[in-house]
Amino acid sequence: GWYAFAGCKSLTQIHLPDSLTSIGSGAFKGCTSLTEIKLPDSLTSIGWYAFAGCKSLTQIHLPDSLTSIGSGAFKGCTSLTEIKLPDSLTSIGEEAFDGCTALEKIVMPKSLEEKLQHQLTPIWDIIKKIYR
Repeated sequence: GWYAFAGCKSLTQIHLPDSLTSIGSGAFKGCTSLTEIKLPDSLTSIGWYAFAGCKSLTQIHLPDSLTSIGSGAFKGCTSLTEIKLPDSLTSIGEEAFDGCTALEKIVMPKSLEEKLQHQLTPIWDIIKKIYR
C-alpha cells in the first residue's frame, strides 16, 4: 500500500512476491539504506515517489511488464547510475528521475524514445548518455 515501508532507514534489500502488480505511492520513500530491489515480472506500475530519497539504491531492474512510472518515483536516488526502460512503458511521470545526480545513462529502445519523447523532455538535462 501507500507509504508501506516509508522511512525504514535500516532496510537494505527487499524481495517482492511474484504476484505483485503495483507498488503504491511512497512505498519505499526515504529508505536511505536500500541498496537493491528485485521487481517481479508481473509489475505494471510504480506509484508516485515510490522510491524517492532511496539514496543508496545503485540499480534497479524494471520488468518488461511495466507500463507506468509515477511522478518522482526515483527522485533523489543519488546513487542510481543507470536505468533500463522497458518498451512496454506508456507513461513516465514528471520528475521521475529528478535529483538522480549519479545517473549517467538511460537505456531505452528507439521506439520508446519516440513514444514518450514529450514525457522525457524534463529529464534530458540529467541524462549524460542514451544507449539504444
